[in-house]
Amino acid sequence: MNERRKSKRIELESRILIKRLGGGTETEEVNIDIIDVSKTGVGFSCHKPLEIGAVYEAYLTIWTKEVIHAFIEIVRIIKEADTFSYGGIFIGMPEMDAARIAVYDTVKTATEE
Repeated sequence: MNERRKSKRIELESRILIKRLGGGTETEEVNIDIIDVSKTGVGFSCHKPLEIGAVYEAYLTIWTKEVIHAFIEIVRIIKEADTFSYGGIFIGMPEMDAARIAVYDTVKTATEE
């Protein structure tokens, strides 16, 4: 399979709350399970159907328990039994937040060797 990701993906045990932007005044928050994350995007699953191409506001809790405020555009959807698997890219993520994710990847890779 041809790898299309710009950055190496890492697994992260965490959860985020996500809500749809541009969908009126509704601010329903949905828990999602993160599958993997990189400085450019995130893979996650949840039971709620989301829309491809839509941008959602997210609050990503990282390994240090810090919360990163991010905007995610959905670029991939796969239906799996009773849940959905999503791929999303970060939109306008500050370099400082992207660097936090990259630092975690560097530390994790070094400790695994």
